[in-house]
This record gives sequence, structure tokens and C-alpha cells, in this order.
Amino acid sequence: MKLAANVKPVGYLKENADEIVRTLSERGGPLIITRDGEAKAVVQDIEEFERTQETLALLKILSLGRKQIEEGRVRPAAEVTSALRENLIQM
Repeated sequence: MKLAANVKPVGYLKENADEIVRTLSERGGPLIITRDGEAKAVVQDIEEFERTQETLALLKILSLGRKQIEEGRVRPAAEVTSALRENLIQM
């Protein structure tokens, strides 16, 4: 993804908010907002933001799983399934 085409100064954001929201909804991707020539903020469509958050959550889960494997904190699936069934029967 080329971000260079999606860089605008903060004044552009102030003057063109409606257009920016419409454009982000139509084409997706982030818009980088600059102040004094430096990148200061990112504006993105809510659906894109939600997808990003879901991706980050999945990556955290994978990272936690990998850490548990490295620490030896694992059990065979058959053992876990059996324990779950026992707990359900006792309920």
C-alpha cells in the first residue's frame, strides 16, 4: 500500500471533512494527516479500523498460544476434550 498519495495537511482535514469521510468509505485505506510537515495522525474508515482491530486480536491470540507452547503449557486435545465432557456431565 502506498501511503504517500494519502498524505494531507491538517488544514485539508478541517476544510474537507465530508469529502474525506466519503472517499475513505469508497476506497478504504488510511489518510495520513500532517502538521508542520510531520505525520501526526491517521484517519481511516470505521470498517477498515474494525478489520485492523480484529487482525490485531487474532495476532495476540496466536502470540499467546506460541508462548504457551514454548513454556510447555499444553495438553493433548483428547485429554482436554475428555475433561470438558466430564465437566458437562457433572453439571
